Amino acid sequence: MTAPPETVLALLDARVSREPDLPWLFFEGASWTLGDVQREVDRYAVGLAARGVVKGDRVAILLGNRPETLFAWFASNRLGAIAAILNPAYKQAELVGVFRLMSPRVVVVDDHRAVVVAAYAELVPAAAPAISSPAELPAAGAPPRVVVGPDDVCVLIATSGTTGAPKGVIQTHRTYALTAEAFPAWIGLTPADRLLATLPLFHINAQAYSTMGALACGSLALMRRFSASRFWEEARALGATQFNAVGAMMHILLRTEARPAEREHALRCCYGALALPEAQHRAFEERFGMSLTVGYGMSETTLGTVWPLGAPPRYGTMGRLRQHPRLGDVNRARVVLDDGADAADGQIGELWLSNPATMTGYWNDPTQTASALVAGWLHTGDLVRRDAEGYFTFASRKKDVIRRRGENVTAAEIEGVLAAFDGVAEAAVIAVPSELGEDDIVAYVAPLPGRALDVEALRAWAKGRLADFKVPSAFHVRDALPRTPTERIAKHLLR
Repeated sequence: MTAPPETVLALLDARVSREPDLPWLFFEGASWTLGDVQREVDRYAVGLAARGVVKGDRVAILLGNRPETLFAWFASNRLGAIAAILNPAYKQAELVGVFRLMSPRVVVVDDHRAVVVAAYAELVPAAAPAISSPAELPAAGAPPRVVVGPDDVCVLIATSGTTGAPKGVIQTHRTYALTAEAFPAWIGLTPADRLLATLPLFHINAQAYSTMGALACGSLALMRRFSASRFWEEARALGATQFNAVGAMMHILLRTEARPAEREHALRCCYGALALPEAQHRAFEERFGMSLTVGYGMSETTLGTVWPLGAPPRYGTMGRLRQHPRLGDVNRARVVLDDGADAADGQIGELWLSNPATMTGYWNDPTQTASALVAGWLHTGDLVRRDAEGYFTFASRKKDVIRRRGENVTAAEIEGVLAAFDGVAEAAVIAVPSELGEDDIVAYVAPLPGRALDVEALRAWAKGRLADFKVPSAFHVRDALPRTPTERIAKHLLR
């Protein structure tokens, strides 16, 4: 029996050997066969090698969702180098922090070259990288032959967490190869499926689930960015049958005006990275004509939880531990109280995970690494509760637990109450220092389009549904709440 591929390029090469002429990559009316993709990857690898890239070097890529991002990523891995796909919307100060952390050998950039050059001008002393556009990079010839193993670093994922300080999540080829095998099995994909990457390629969801899933099964379509006004038309033009979404995208799509295009598509399945309330979940499926399944993963590990395929839906939950279809039960979890004891079913505690698809740490950050990885367990920072059947329900980020009047309050509970008020599109709750030495609670709310919010009526609504110590001391109305590149509310900016 042939051993399964254990690296990203082994996945590509194995697929090419079986189906070289299969159209695999689709973008804005153009397509590439698997053989085409392999040839582009090798051309990019020759160009990177000519610029001095060797095994272990970092290659920063700031191109957005386009085929050249994949070519540069895979080419880096062909050389044993580490791809760092970055948000092309980063400003100069953000790039300074990331470049200082990662020290890339080459930066592949197109429209934002001037920003990259300016960012490096601030890093003194520092080795200036080679800067190349994707048009300048490809070169003729054969790329160097480099031995790359499953435990070599594949990518660095830039994440700011809740502090804004850059961190680089270290993910290996093993994580991505295992996820390529597993993702199609988790959500029931077939070779006929075309996965749509509408989430940004600098995010692990689009990298490990959409791209790797498509390398193992089916084909891949790239959408430059998510736009609710064009989403259904673009999905239809690309022939997509499956896409991944974060919670904000699903809420946004549900808030759009109905139009024929939202049913004139081939999409049959959506993988949602955040559970919707039952009514909204059902409304999404019925309105758009597809099934919606729910899972949980993070930059630090791709093996999290998922609704079991074929099982009755458990609305509001994150699902059960997802296991590997070949390796079996390799994913373990604990729900841990503040004192280190395991929580009983129904109690809220921090989710700890242990599995072979976990980061090896944070790049050049032993302190954060030691805090997150302890004795083989990844401390996720997420508070959950588990029921007797092994289903997990998200409660809050651990850092979103607010200590007020001697009580622990989860931001998610208050946000859920505020979001249920008529006219509220979304809500975010943060803690601010109190003169009493604990926390005060401050709420930010955004209204539905065209609606005005009565703050005092909202306050009364909260008082009628929350204990007094949970009611925010201040309410701020904003047209929109700030968001991270992956469409989560950027609470660190509110703070």
